[in-house]
Amino acid sequence: ARWDVALPDKIYKVSFEHGTTSGKRIIWVNDKEVLRKNWMFKLVGREQFKLGNTVATINIDAAGGFAYEYSLEVNGKSLKKFVENRKKSSKTWAFLLTGEPTRIVFEKDSLDVWVNGEKLNTAGEFVEDGTETHFTYRNHNCYIKAISSGKKKDGIIHALVVDGEEILTED
Repeated sequence: ARWDVALPDKIYKVSFEHGTTSGKRIIWVNDKEVLRKNWMFKLVGREQFKLGNTVATINIDAAGGFAYEYSLEVNGKSLKKFVENRKKSSKTWAFLLTGEPTRIVFEKDSLDVWVNGEKLNTAGEFVEDGTETHFTYRNHNCYIKAISSGKKKDGIIHALVVDGEEILTED
């Protein structure tokens, strides 16, 4: 089984191998083995591991006969629910900045800004129509503008501006 988990610092690629007769369990995160259990008499269960500072769990459930179902939980929530919550609590932009793949994540609750896995220092500023969170990345002047959409359902709209140019979001 394979999953991709987007966290503020990076996107983690999780792979899981399950020996359905031996009970062997192997978990890889970004192609690095993080857990191995060779002989397990109990073929179903849970395996917990870390994605950076975040707790993840793979659930192994019987699906009838010798078939098994695997599901991933992140911070105690199903991956689907975790992703839904992340979309509400963060905003992500992925783009090329002077030819380099760049991923910027804005944490709406803490106002933290992450660029390619590095948490940056920021400065908040109130402006006429909202707020701006300013930061510098590799000599590029950047800010995230937060303005009201005017609609309760849509809430606050966040826009990333790098060197005066607005960057479109990936979400």
